[in-house]
Amino acid sequence: MRIAILTVSDSRNSADDSSGDYLVGAIGAAGHVLHERAWLPDDKYLLRAMLSQWIADPGCHAVLMTGGTGFTGRDSTPEAITPLLDKLMPGFGESFRALSFADIGTAALQSRAFAGLANGTIIVALPGSTNACRLAWSKILCHQFDAATRPCNLAQLQSRFLEQ
Repeated sequence: MRIAILTVSDSRNSADDSSGDYLVGAIGAAGHVLHERAWLPDDKYLLRAMLSQWIADPGCHAVLMTGGTGFTGRDSTPEAITPLLDKLMPGFGESFRALSFADIGTAALQSRAFAGLANGTIIVALPGSTNACRLAWSKILCHQFDAATRPCNLAQLQSRFLEQ
């Protein structure tokens, strides 16, 4: 799969983005290709513009976003991105928060991680924490982006996302 990585942060950049670096390494180790990587501040219009480009690009199969999913005033990733989605995947957020609860306790309630589908592109929004990205990748995403995972996986379904 060709996967784009977007870091949403007012303070992180290419020099200190450990979460984005982790995701780039993880997708590469799993045999996926980095489609593109970008860094944007917590600005819903900039996020929508960037994501819209990737959603419109048939060569981009998935976007992993890190950051902006918290509960503070500047965290705007869910508000920016959910209007662009054709379908939500509620099970991702629920599963992530359940795994996160085992890791960090009730602080997991503040996570607004989510996933969905837009124009056949898988969109996943993760917290900005490197540990959270590692948890989501190792427990959920690596399996769903692996065509060998049974009984079904997102990689296997990719060609059917735009069925009418």
